Amino acid sequence: MTDLVIIGGGPAGMSAAVAAYESGIRDIMILERDENLGGILQQCIHNGFGLHRFGEELTGPEYAWRYEQKVRELGIPVKLRTMVLDITEDKVITATNEEEGIFQIRAKAIVLAMGCRERAKGALNIAGTRPAGIFSAGTAQKYVNCKGYMPGKEVVILGSGDIGLIMARRMTLEGAKVKAVCELMPYSGGLARNIQQCLHDFDIPLKLSHTVVEIHGKERLSGVTIARVDENRNPIPGTYEYISCDTLLLSVGLIPENELSKCAGVDLDRITNGPVVDQDRCTQVEGIFACGNVLHVHDLVDFVSQEAQIAGEGAAAYIRSLEEKKGKTGESISLKTDGKIRYTVPQRITAHKDVTVYFRVGDVYKNVKINVCNEDGEILFSKRKAKAAPGEMESLVLKKELLERAKELKFELEEMDR
Repeated sequence: MTDLVIIGGGPAGMSAAVAAYESGIRDIMILERDENLGGILQQCIHNGFGLHRFGEELTGPEYAWRYEQKVRELGIPVKLRTMVLDITEDKVITATNEEEGIFQIRAKAIVLAMGCRERAKGALNIAGTRPAGIFSAGTAQKYVNCKGYMPGKEVVILGSGDIGLIMARRMTLEGAKVKAVCELMPYSGGLARNIQQCLHDFDIPLKLSHTVVEIHGKERLSGVTIARVDENRNPIPGTYEYISCDTLLLSVGLIPENELSKCAGVDLDRITNGPVVDQDRCTQVEGIFACGNVLHVHDLVDFVSQEAQIAGEGAAAYIRSLEEKKGKTGESISLKTDGKIRYTVPQRITAHKDVTVYFRVGDVYKNVKINVCNEDGEILFSKRKAKAAPGEMESLVLKKELLERAKELKFELEEMDR
C-alpha cells in the first residue's frame, strides 16, 4: 500500500508531489512514461515560463528543472519509462516497465496529472491526399528543438493556439518561410503576447475566419487551398486561395488525456473534457484527484503548478482524514455557467473556505461584468473586465462568507454599455 501515487511527472505531477510532501505525506510515488521528468516542457526551449511562480523568466527545461531538483532533494521516488495501463475505482494501479514487467500498486490516494494531447489531422476531415509534410505543431516542435530536424522550408499553420504561434516564430528563426497562420474562428486562441511576439514581430500574416479546405501533393505536400468561412464556419465560395508549401502544421486544439480517468469511473465535464472536481481538485471518486492539463487546458505552466499544489495539498488532507477516520462533511455547492462563460474549475465546492475559481469565456468581449448569482438570481459578487477572450483564462476568489449564502452558484457575463 502506497499513500499517494501521482500519474505523470510533468509540471503538474511534480508540483503535486512537492505540495503533498510539504503537507506531511512521505510515502509518495511518481509514475512517468517518458525517460525524463518534465513532460512537454522539455521541448519548450523558448522563455516566458515562471514569471508568476518564480518571479523570473525561464525556458521550459529550466522551469521543469526547478521542480525536478525539489523532487530529488525531497527524495520522492520516481519510476520513469513506466506506463500506467489501468486504474480502478478502489485505487489499484496496473503499470508496466522494462525492469518490473506488469505490476500493481494499491494507493490511499491518486493524483491524475497525465497532461493533454494534440488533436490530429484525422479529426479535421480535410479533403485531399495524405502526403508527407503534415505535422501537429507539438511534433514539429520536438523535431526542431529536441531532434535537430527541420520539418520543411515553406510552412502554413492551421490554428492559432499558443503552440502554433510559437512554432511560427521558431520555424522562421530556423530559416523557414511561414506563409500564413489560418484560424477558423474570428479571433485567435492564443495569448495576446504570443500574437505580437511570434507573428506581428516577424510580419507573419494571421488570417482569421480562414481554414484549409484541401491538401495537395502525392508523396510530399505541395500546397494547400484555404478559404474564408462564414459565421457557421462553412467555406465561402469565391474566397478560395492556393498557397504552395511543403509543410502544414496543425495547432487545432488540445485534448485532456483522460482514458485512465474513465477506467477509474471518474465523471468528465463535457466542455473541458476533464474530470469534474471540487475546490481541492478531488473528483467524485473518493481519493482520486486531478490537476493540470488533464483537468482543463491552461495558458501558463505557472497556473498548472498552482493548481497542482491545490491537488497535492487536497490529497494530503484526504490521506490524513483516513488516518483520523474522518470523512468529508457539508453539502456540495454546484457551479453553473450561462454559455458566454463556457466552464468553471472547480465545478463544485464542498467546503466553506476561500476558493479561487478559474473560467473561460466563449467569445471575445469588451467592457463586461462577471456576476456570480445564487439559486434565486441574487448577485453575490461582481467583477468588471475591460476585455475577456477565450485564449486567456480568468479567475476570481469566492470568499467563505459568500459560499455560506448559496446552495448553487451561477457565473454570468453581462455586457455593459459603453
